Amino acid sequence: MKTESGISGFRLRVLVGMMLVVCVVTGAILYFAQRKVAADAERADRAAYESELATTRRVHELRLAAMTERCRSLVRRPRIHAALEDNALDLLYPSARDELLDVLSPADETDASTFTLHATFYRFLDANGGVISSADDEAGKLTRDEEAQLTLKELPTKQQIGYLARVDRVDQVVASPIISTETNEVIAALVLGFKPPEHESSRARTGVWLGGRLFANEVDADQCKAVSAQLSGVVGKKPSTEITVDGERHRAFFTRLNPDSAFPPSYEVSCFSLASSLAQQRQLRWQILGAGLLMLLGAGAASHVIAGRLSEPVEKLAVDSARNVVRREEAEAALEQTNVELERSQRFSADTSHQLKTPITVLRAGLEELRQQPEITDEAREEVTALIYQTAKISSMIHDLLLLSRLDAGGLQLNMTDVDLTQLIDSLADDLSAVPSAPDFDVEVDVPRDIHVLGEKRYISMILQNLIENAWKYNHRGGTIAINAIEENGILALRVGNTGPGIPPEAQEHIFERFHRGSMQEDVPGHGLGLNIARELALLHGGDLRLLRSDEGWTEFEVTFRVANITGT
Repeated sequence: MKTESGISGFRLRVLVGMMLVVCVVTGAILYFAQRKVAADAERADRAAYESELATTRRVHELRLAAMTERCRSLVRRPRIHAALEDNALDLLYPSARDELLDVLSPADETDASTFTLHATFYRFLDANGGVISSADDEAGKLTRDEEAQLTLKELPTKQQIGYLARVDRVDQVVASPIISTETNEVIAALVLGFKPPEHESSRARTGVWLGGRLFANEVDADQCKAVSAQLSGVVGKKPSTEITVDGERHRAFFTRLNPDSAFPPSYEVSCFSLASSLAQQRQLRWQILGAGLLMLLGAGAASHVIAGRLSEPVEKLAVDSARNVVRREEAEAALEQTNVELERSQRFSADTSHQLKTPITVLRAGLEELRQQPEITDEAREEVTALIYQTAKISSMIHDLLLLSRLDAGGLQLNMTDVDLTQLIDSLADDLSAVPSAPDFDVEVDVPRDIHVLGEKRYISMILQNLIENAWKYNHRGGTIAINAIEENGILALRVGNTGPGIPPEAQEHIFERFHRGSMQEDVPGHGLGLNIARELALLHGGDLRLLRSDEGWTEFEVTFRVANITGT
């Protein structure tokens, strides 16, 4: 009964799991599909906007070029120059009335194509960039607030394009500097206002953003305020954004109309309707949801079949799992017992090494004292010397065993410092030259000067001493010992090679094992722990020790360390 309940629960979990997977997959597909449709719609709107912008920009550039040339000719009128240079400001606007009469729009002109280059007003800026007010209606009517918008911080040295916010529209403004014919300096500026060019678009609603407000002919005043609130803080910071116009979602694109101008920045705003893309998203959403519902029904049917097929192996798996739990507990108990035995063995090794050091030291001292006795024969003295040598070997082995015991127990803590490896190698090479047989060897040292590694000096010295002594012991007379170092990417590779008979291939994989000495040169002193200790110490320093090659005539080891500092001299 309990098994059947477990199988039923398993079937239910499979059903719920498959439905969750289908729901997640359906949701992910729906999410990414909608994002793709929205991105495609935005790219299409941007392409249309840029296409229309390119067309209107060419027209605007031609219009602006004509306006610029007309303004340049106007500021060179002699009567205007005379009024400004003689400081006769009361005659400025009366003099300019005749000079600029043909610039202002005729009162009865209705054709848009004819007044595109006619001004709606003109004003002069004084030497400080302030507006010189006019009481002459011929100059075009402007309120005080509108004239204040024309004020500049300083006179421009080149023509400036700006926009003037009026009650229900914006005017395009061109400010041209007036240069004195006497001093060749800018003494004033002429500001002309023009009706902005119409931007006709079959797909977009357009307007001008100026001073935190949107001016658009196709949108009423209330709607302009609503749209302005949505665009506040976005225009000039993002290339586009989503807004709502007349209850319909639109994508708004922004283009700066007067870059590098002294007048306040103004932007053209083009709004493209998102109705078609939203309709496409809704249609796609229903299609994906329908497919997801079919997948859920299929998953419900498939789950029963799958659960039936999986119930038997699951039941068997439960039985096997219970058995494995028992076996694991037995294995953990055996592992714990093994760990206890290992710790006991390590403690025994360490205790034994400590206990042996004292009697060996006493024995060696006694033998040294015995060797110094004058009454013993030369033959007895040689035997005592041999015994002293054996005690030295035993002391060295005890020291190595104690060090290995600490390594195995993880009790060896390094005092990592900056170690001068160059000085250490030179010192060991000097010690090697003091050996009586040293002249028979050619020692080649190729190590960069002032190279430093990270580690504890006595243990790094132990590693190097082991490698160099092995290169000396397993060599032949007249042979060579080569020591060189290479640094790359913060790792120093030190190589020690020597001539000699080489290590047999069958023994090479065992040379780092404890008490392994192989079959070559059995008369060479040692007890088979040096390479094992050297490798363990190298690993403890974050490096490694390995045999690079060993054949007839050449054997080479490589040990790596982390570089602390290298300064070439």
